[in-house]
Amino acid sequence: MNKVLLATRNRKKLIELQRILDGALGAHRIALIGLDDVEAYPELPETGLTFGENALIKAREGCRRTGLPTIADDSGLAVEALNGMPGVFSARWAGQHGDDHANLQLVLNQIADVPDEHRGASFVCTVALALPGGKEHLVDGRQAGRLLREPHGDGGFGYDPIFRGDGQDRTNAELTPAEKDAISHRGKALRELAKLVAKVLPPA
Repeated sequence: MNKVLLATRNRKKLIELQRILDGALGAHRIALIGLDDVEAYPELPETGLTFGENALIKAREGCRRTGLPTIADDSGLAVEALNGMPGVFSARWAGQHGDDHANLQLVLNQIADVPDEHRGASFVCTVALALPGGKEHLVDGRQAGRLLREPHGDGGFGYDPIFRGDGQDRTNAELTPAEKDAISHRGKALRELAKLVAKVLPPA
């Protein structure tokens, strides 16, 4: 089985990506490992101004440090009333990286006076694949929807409890993992990535 590094320490994300790739790749299996599973190295700051730039920073460094094909993603919430923000700053919008509750509450506070018809938002994800030898690939996924006024549901993570996708009657946090994978920005991007993986990584 091909071993591929996912440049993250987020175990939830590792499980989610492994699940989506397994479903998309079928018999062409890969084993994802995270940054906690390889020898530690200094991680570069995410200084890019786009999701693609940040994903490539992480994927290139992981590949260079480990010699493994490396997948990295950058994703976030783009709120129309906030001119596309928090965008690449989604994970640290409230000032501390990864504080989901604080980030969510700050967004709700910032658009508290915005009427329902103008609370459109999209989850956006770009996934990078860096291969030994220097080849790189980028794929994108997007889920459009709108923001509710209070959280609903205990699943998912990040802004999922306040985001209801177009055509849905529940937030992303109220969906089962399989339901979310089928429509989410990350699920869409990873299914495109799976097509690439099947082409560029030979079966183990």
